[in-house]
Amino acid sequence: MKFLDQAKIYLRSGNGGAGSAGFRREKFIEFGGPDGGDGGRGGDVIVECVDGLNTLIDYRYAQHFRGEVGQHGMGAQRTGAKGKDVVLRLPRGTQIFDEDNETLLLDLTEVGQRVTLLKGGDGGYGNLHYKTATNRAPRRADKGWPGEERWVWLRLKLIADIGLVGLPNAGKSTFLSANTNAKPKIADYPFTTLTPGLGVVKVGEREFVMADIPGLIEGAHEGAGLGTRFLGHVERCRALLHLVDGTQDDVGLAYKTVRGELKAYGGNLVRKKEVVALNKTDAMTEEDIEAKRAKLAKVSRKTVHVISGVAGHGVQALLHELMKLVDRQRDGSKEAA
Repeated sequence: MKFLDQAKIYLRSGNGGAGSAGFRREKFIEFGGPDGGDGGRGGDVIVECVDGLNTLIDYRYAQHFRGEVGQHGMGAQRTGAKGKDVVLRLPRGTQIFDEDNETLLLDLTEVGQRVTLLKGGDGGYGNLHYKTATNRAPRRADKGWPGEERWVWLRLKLIADIGLVGLPNAGKSTFLSANTNAKPKIADYPFTTLTPGLGVVKVGEREFVMADIPGLIEGAHEGAGLGTRFLGHVERCRALLHLVDGTQDDVGLAYKTVRGELKAYGGNLVRKKEVVALNKTDAMTEEDIEAKRAKLAKVSRKTVHVISGVAGHGVQALLHELMKLVDRQRDGSKEAA
């Protein structure tokens, strides 16, 4: 399934049905009278947050969604049927913006959320509604009310326990592939990962969700490289795993570059809990590993894990550390709620 995290769609709720101007004319009934029923209500446009989806690809080719028109009222006091609703099934983490792509209308963060975004038009009254003591035979029947319509933007921000960040070619996709069932594209050149990927990491009997965020470069918060589009996915991660390629010359600069972009983007990204790991150590000497670990620890002011995503060195200890961090974040979220 292809990944798509942004789509623009057109929505319209159904028009209400027209009321009926009917009269009773039945054999053996001395007095007839109005008996026109009301029109049915138009169908609503409803959005629902569902489990099992992590892309907006369903809205790449189908971009127009309309609620059904309500049925007209009929004689014998029959009210028209309500039009069928149209329900949009969206993945958790989807934000719905107005046409200006800035005004937030709705944020779907919990599976099971179901919100009526556009209400269908009311049905028109039939002439029976207007019958009074002084107006015994009204001939008035109303048309149905029109539904609502608007263009909206859907923007998906993946929700994960741990977000993988780092410069391009830091080994994020390899790490995700080696520790989950995810199959990201892996190659020996920058920007191999063009879309975020999700995988479930198992640590003993426990598990957590990890997201591979495409590589960040200097100026990403201004649109450089893959731009701000994927920085938004970091917002929904509970904590971060920052991978630094140990084979490059200046590991300190690599770390500060990514941290600078997180700070410039805003959204409290720099306040998220972070675990730092020096990756690709299978291609380094012991002296080189120790020197770069010490430099990275000094710049980041954190304990640096020494790992090799390909060979698996130090990975299990790192995963257990991440599992403890995820547990603390989950417990903190429960207490805040």
